[in-house]
Amino acid sequence: MDDDKRLKAYKIMLAHYMTQKEERALYNGKQISKKMIEQNISPEEVVGMHIDVLNRLVPNLDEPVQASLQFLMDVMVGYGVAYREHQILRDRQKQLDSEIEIAADVQQSLLEGTVPDYPFADVGAISEPAKKMTGDYFQFVRGHNDLLGVAVADIVGKGIPAAMSMSMIKYAMDSLPESSQTPPVVLSSLNRVVHRNVDPSMFVTMFYGVYDPGKEIFSFASAGHEPGFYYMAETDRFEDLETRGFALGFSPKAKYKEYKRKVAPGDMIILLTDGVTEVRTNKGFAGRKLTVNLIRKYMLLPAQKLVENVFYDLQRIQNFEMHDDFTFIAMKF
Repeated sequence: MDDDKRLKAYKIMLAHYMTQKEERALYNGKQISKKMIEQNISPEEVVGMHIDVLNRLVPNLDEPVQASLQFLMDVMVGYGVAYREHQILRDRQKQLDSEIEIAADVQQSLLEGTVPDYPFADVGAISEPAKKMTGDYFQFVRGHNDLLGVAVADIVGKGIPAAMSMSMIKYAMDSLPESSQTPPVVLSSLNRVVHRNVDPSMFVTMFYGVYDPGKEIFSFASAGHEPGFYYMAETDRFEDLETRGFALGFSPKAKYKEYKRKVAPGDMIILLTDGVTEVRTNKGFAGRKLTVNLIRKYMLLPAQKLVENVFYDLQRIQNFEMHDDFTFIAMKF
């Protein structure tokens, strides 16, 4: 619709509404406003058209009315500029959201961990991002002689760069030779990768362990990661998998110590990120004690059901509003 046709149509509708208060005229006005939006007609242009039509319909408007209309026009000029800037920012945000969605899908396909099926262990895992992209990562590694390797990591940093850096960790893990899968060697190798390639403002905490079914030994090391739990069936007790070690990327010369646990039938290993123990309640963080209580509540279930139920209960505690990425793994022997 060109300017003359738009002005004529608006004049007819305004005249009908002013003289007869017809609802049909008001409806038509709303319809033409939609077309104006589609044609990017600015607010000040609409006000200018209204003033023009009104002056034609009522040639002798009172001076105060004329002044008020001029004031409205001045206001709308400023409003129009701000409105157009808002539209530009909104369009850019939509484009950014679309790009983030694509990046999140790519990251999910890169990091998506599969839970292995082993005859000697029942394994369950769940990993949920707080936002579209995650800074958590877990991976199971099938080694020679049926060794079961498991990695859990959490990048300390914010936003897309931190989340995408986790993809690099995954591929660095995949590139390690099978003969170099002992926990201290794995962490030392990844530490050098992180130190060379990740921004100094970010670093990675990581736990890596290997279970040898022939020896029934679980060997593990940690790079500043949230301690896991070890459940001993014989004493019906939970203990922390306490370790020491610098986070990946903190120092290029960091060394990592190997720890070992003898695994008995009925024992259980729990690995997690701090998004589990730092779930927010009305009294503060959930903490490790509450986490253990929830594990006990569901420990007779299969491992996958156990982790899913613990996740659900912790999310319910914080009204299903996730504040941090959540990764939780259970291995029952």
